[in-house]
Amino acid sequence: MRILGFDTATRATAVAVWDAADRAFQAIEARDDPGGGGRPNHTTRLMALIVEVLERSDTTWAGLDRIAVGVGPGTFTGLRIGIATARALGRARGIPVVGVSTLRSLALGARGIASGDPRVRATAGRPSPPPFDAQLAVLDARRGEVFAACWRAGEPAIAPAELLLAPRALSPDTLARLAPELGRSVLAVGEGAVEFRQILERSGTWIPEDESGLHRVTAINHCRLAGGMPAAGDPDEVRPEYLRLPDAEISLRDARKP
Repeated sequence: MRILGFDTATRATAVAVWDAADRAFQAIEARDDPGGGGRPNHTTRLMALIVEVLERSDTTWAGLDRIAVGVGPGTFTGLRIGIATARALGRARGIPVVGVSTLRSLALGARGIASGDPRVRATAGRPSPPPFDAQLAVLDARRGEVFAACWRAGEPAIAPAELLLAPRALSPDTLARLAPELGRSVLAVGEGAVEFRQILERSGTWIPEDESGLHRVTAINHCRLAGGMPAAGDPDEVRPEYLRLPDAEISLRDARKP
């Protein structure tokens, strides 16, 4: 099963092709990561990156069995672009579409991170971490909030893992209070974990170095998850997981408050 996956929930645009049946096939990924807080380039880069990975993997549209798209949570505009693109391609090419949780995909990338892994920073005075028993995915939701969800570690990577914290939008302080209840040793990954490192580490949460690739959403994990999921019968059944109102509506609501 050859799968095209992509995600536009964050500032990054990530695209990949992966084959669930051909072990000799090397997953191909291309991405656009705006640096220095730059604006997302989803509109201009998504289709170009899709064409690039198809060409690099020698994959035709007819050779695709499934499209996997990140459904968030994330920015309203980013999710709208990614999901609209997946729906349009699915209808035009007759390819089944699968919606993948961006947080679940991010947490999947943290599987296999063990005690003493050099990618996990040991803060001064802290011993090496014990084996991690929970993987916490954290995205920056802006407005002083994060999108977060947590799954139990140590379970088969692709099989449904036990959900310890359902996806939600909350303040970093609230997440820090919840973290110790998720497991004895919690590993947090994602841009939100980096942004609010000091708050989360005070709760005992372990976070990889800022530059670690573990904090990046990768479309390869979207493909891996989609390989074991049922596809939508109608591409329009794939819907975004916003978790809160768009920023524009929040601003309008706040402006109307007395």
